[in-house]
Amino acid sequence: MPALIDLRRRIKSVRNTQQITKAMKTVAMAKFKKAQRIILESRPYWHGSPDLMAKVVHWAEKKGHPLLVKRDEKRVEGVVITSDKGLAGAFNSNLLAKALAFFEDKARDASVNLVLIGKKAVNFFKKSPFLVDRSYSEQAQELSQSGLKDLAQFLMRLYIYSQIDAVYVVCNEFKSILSPRITITRLLPLSPPESQEGEDIPPDWEPGAGALLESLLPLYVENQIQRFFSESEAAEHAARMMAMDNATNNAEELIGDLTLVMNKIRQASITKELLEIMTAVEALAEK
Repeated sequence: MPALIDLRRRIKSVRNTQQITKAMKTVAMAKFKKAQRIILESRPYWHGSPDLMAKVVHWAEKKGHPLLVKRDEKRVEGVVITSDKGLAGAFNSNLLAKALAFFEDKARDASVNLVLIGKKAVNFFKKSPFLVDRSYSEQAQELSQSGLKDLAQFLMRLYIYSQIDAVYVVCNEFKSILSPRITITRLLPLSPPESQEGEDIPPDWEPGAGALLESLLPLYVENQIQRFFSESEAAEHAARMMAMDNATNNAEELIGDLTLVMNKIRQASITKELLEIMTAVEALAEK
């Protein structure tokens, strides 16, 4: 049976850990509220852009654009977005397992190169057979808008110069505080929707379909990269907030269990001392 001093030390240690998890939960909650506000304000634009761009591409299909050229997927570029830090439950492990399975399947028929955002992704794919074109492992979650724009331009250059045939992005999308949703999205090439009656007549372009695509397509790719990054950031903070909340509750339960054991040991010790005193008193009385 453990000694009382060992139990007191353990209770103190668990209580100190509980204070840390409470603080981490508070920090994660503040960051989550900021990230949630950004994505909720931007989602109508982000989610509406693919459908709108697909219709524009469908109407201007005859004009063509290098980013719209479809090729057999012989060279695939994958973008994997994770976090730099852990303590977020299964936020990173579930995504990395799904990303690995997806790209291993792609690697059967194509060569796969990766762009890794987050230290967890960099460490996970370090021993994989996939070549890494770019990696962001230090302060990846603080990538500026210019850094994301540079990444989008890098992917577009690879596609325009026919160095790759498709771009896939794997990330966590914020669905709810309880659980994120892992998404695998083909960013390039953009597929036009199926032709529907009444949609085959293109609008009157100003200044022209070619010039419009030249301006809109790069902007669309940059905005989608920003979307994936922001969704992953919000999902990460939500996952860490829930993980720290669970850790705090578990610490409280553990403190209660340890306190109960300590009280039982103290009660047993007091009972034993009382029995010894009573035995001594009876022995003296018999004399």
